[in-house]
Amino acid sequence: MSDVEAIRQGARIIRQGGIVAFPTETVYGLGADAYNPLAVARIFEVKRRPYFDPLIVHIEHPADLGKLVKKIPSSAKKLTEKLWPGPLTVVLLKEEGIPDIVTAGLPSLAVRMPDHPMALALIKESKRPLAAPSANPFGYLSPTTAEHVREQLDDQVDLILDGGPCQVGVESTIVSFLEKKPRMLRPGGVSLEEIESIIGKVEISSIKDNPSAPGMFPRHYAPRTPIVLHRDEMHLDSYEGKRVGFLAFQEPVHFLKFRHMEVLSKKGDFREAAANLFSAIRRLDALDLDLILAEAVPEAGLGRAIMDRLRRAASRGE
Repeated sequence: MSDVEAIRQGARIIRQGGIVAFPTETVYGLGADAYNPLAVARIFEVKRRPYFDPLIVHIEHPADLGKLVKKIPSSAKKLTEKLWPGPLTVVLLKEEGIPDIVTAGLPSLAVRMPDHPMALALIKESKRPLAAPSANPFGYLSPTTAEHVREQLDDQVDLILDGGPCQVGVESTIVSFLEKKPRMLRPGGVSLEEIESIIGKVEISSIKDNPSAPGMFPRHYAPRTPIVLHRDEMHLDSYEGKRVGFLAFQEPVHFLKFRHMEVLSKKGDFREAAANLFSAIRRLDALDLDLILAEAVPEAGLGRAIMDRLRRAASRGE
């Protein structure tokens, strides 16, 4: 089946109340008609996702935002004009027609315009905005290839569109405009520095804040194998004798032998590291290790998003 035929089939499924996995530049999403509460409910069932965790709605054109929310502040307009399509989600007060199941009963709605031709074509052909979380069981690693979706959800999804590996590899940055000052609820594919260069100072939510947007649970993006964050060389000897996988930001300088090692970016490039993050953790998770030791990443630019995902993956709910 050609991509055009697959997109047409996907759009028919969406209009008929089905669910379709599709690629974006960040991760693969699991989409349904945002105006069909029964279809959206099926997303929650397939993902085993708590109903109090809101979804992001994906649109095909910036002008569609005004149909979904009551008001667009000037700072939100500036951001979307500069960064859409792209890995940016804005949170605004929703219009009345949006089903409560999409927003987990909140008066606000998270919206973004993805930067992937297949995603945009699916939304356009469906003639519907798509409510779409990541296409994986709740709390587990987000999928960055169609094969990842097949491994985790397979026949629970009506169709999986294959658009190749995701280019960004971590989820979108979420910025709320519900308060006097814009607030970053989740770091992601757009850096805090880039956002502040456009609209000025932005408040930052803590990892422990109550979930008011997707991906805000303290334990999230987690593999089966425990992850331990590693910041220095002082205690590496304590892992001798264990089956340890090492997740390195760049080519490591120590000489301890690990069972397996994944390097996110040999040259220490944040963008390359983010794109490789979930796939690298997946490969380590498949090796029956005792634990995964993850190297801390400098918290600048996309490094902030990488560290956010690693902290949530490493959290044991304590």
